Order: sequence, then structure tokens, then C-alpha cells
Amino acid sequence: MMERRDYTIETNGIEMHVAEMGAGPLVLLCHGFPELGYSWRHQLPALAEAGFRVVAPDQRGYGRTERPEPIEAYDIFQLTGDMVGLVHALGEDEAVIAGHDWGSMVAWHCTLFRPDMFRALALLSVPYTPRPWEGPSPTELMKRMSGRDTFYIVYFQEPGRAEKDLEADVRKSMVGMLSGLSGNPSREERLKFFFIKSGGMAGASDLPETLPAWLTEADVAVYTRTFEQTGFRGGLNWYRNMDRNWAMTPFLSGARILQPTLFIAGRADPVVDMTRASIEGMETQVPNLKNKVLLPGAGHWVQQELPDQVNDLLLGFLKGL
Repeated sequence: MMERRDYTIETNGIEMHVAEMGAGPLVLLCHGFPELGYSWRHQLPALAEAGFRVVAPDQRGYGRTERPEPIEAYDIFQLTGDMVGLVHALGEDEAVIAGHDWGSMVAWHCTLFRPDMFRALALLSVPYTPRPWEGPSPTELMKRMSGRDTFYIVYFQEPGRAEKDLEADVRKSMVGMLSGLSGNPSREERLKFFFIKSGGMAGASDLPETLPAWLTEADVAVYTRTFEQTGFRGGLNWYRNMDRNWAMTPFLSGARILQPTLFIAGRADPVVDMTRASIEGMETQVPNLKNKVLLPGAGHWVQQELPDQVNDLLLGFLKGL
């Protein structure tokens, strides 16, 4: 069995914890919210055994990586700067970058900002969506589409509010989110992205009587123990920079991604329903899209729910570069 190495490395002015396996061309795996580098636990050995050097960090604000206090420390330039600095710190000149959920947005910004460094891209669950030149800010658009309810990203904007709700019972919050957005619940039972203004995300789904088959008590313990120690503020601050990111990146309006790209999502992922137009139009915005796959039986946590199928798709893509 190939050895996994866990250590801390300095990048972009912070100390970042990473898990690494294998030797060969570098592949970076960027997690989403509310996750950790642990969410790539099934991909690390599979890609390493196939001849790649695979690195999965706890990103800024998460796990054993530093959690700067200012909200502005989590804007898209800092998040992508962390990945550029990580490649340098690892002694490499280039990498393939893959991202899931928020990690997808970090990954595609890396390919746009540094095409000389990031030679290929894999997006999981969240498709590339280029910004237009004009229009309302992201949170203003979300408020308009929410009507009398509250969209979860708008609920995340007020510092302290979501932290208080999610940290009241971390295990319940984690199981609710991991199970509620997976492919296991019926459409009616899934975690709600919209909820009444007086409510919160922690109560937006019912806990299952038993964990989904893909999620073990040991997995839940890792997430619960970590977020009990760190809280959710770091990850939530990524959302609190969405309008700031929008204001700072008008130069990306209409930008196309030219690197070879793979897209994977679970067919039962609620995000797929919200981003279907972007998924259907990806070939225009990503002209070197090599494959676009919606996997039946999976929801939002696709690389954890169907690891073998995701690994096969990632390896087919990587070996074809």
C-alpha cells in the first residue's frame, strides 16, 4: 500500500495542511463547503497508484490550515494565490487542478489566472459559469429570486448567524448536510436551499434514521471533531466574499477556459437543477471540454458517493492529457 504523507507547508503567507500520495505529474484536489481534504480520501490512493503525485489540502479557513480573521482574507485572489503558492512550495512548475463545490470555483479561477501553470481542469458538481459584463451582484440576484424565502447563501452573509446555528450541534449539522444533499433522500426530503426567513439551514432537513451507505460513522466523526475545533467561520467567509469577488473581476466577463477539462456531477445533485443552463452550454464556454458526465445515483458529494466511478473518469481524463 502506498504511503500517505500528512504535513504542513507554507503558501501565500499561511500554513496549509496537505495530504499527499504518489509520485509523478502533480494533481491538486480542492474541496468544497463544508468539507476538508478528507473528502478526497478515495481519490488519493487511486490516482497515486496510477502514477500521479496527488495533493489534497485543507484549504484556507479549514481543518489544520490557518484561519485568518478578516473576511477579506478569503477573496478569490487569496484562494487562488494559495494554490499557486502550493505548486511552488511543492517544487513543481505546473499541475492539473480538480475542484468540487467551492473548490470548482477556485480551480477554474486558477486556470483563468495562471494558464501557464494549470494545464488541465476537472470540475465536480459545480460547472463553469462565466460572468456577464453587467447585472446585479450575486447576493442581490439571489435575494430577487428568493421571494419571501431566504436563499442559503444570503443567510450565510451575516457574520455569526450561520456559525451559531451550525455550531449548536455540529454532528447534526454535518449529517444533515452530507445526507440531505446526497443522492439518497427523495426530492422532497432533500436539504432545502430556500427556507423561511425566520429559520436557518440547521433545521432545513430531517436527519436520516441511518447513515447513507457511502458515509460511515468514522467519516462523520472526522468532520464533526474537526468542525467542533475550528467552527465554520472560515468556510462561511468564502461566501461573504462573493460580491467582493464580483466587483474585482469584471475583466473575466465572458472569459473562456481553454485547457482540457472534465466535468462530473451526480444526477440527483440539487446544484445540477440550479445550474442546468451552464451545464448544457459548457461546450461553448469550455471549447476543450473532454467529457461531461452526470452519474445516476449520486447527489452533491459525488466523489464520496460513487468513488470508483469518479476515479475511473478522473484517471481516463488524466491519462489522456
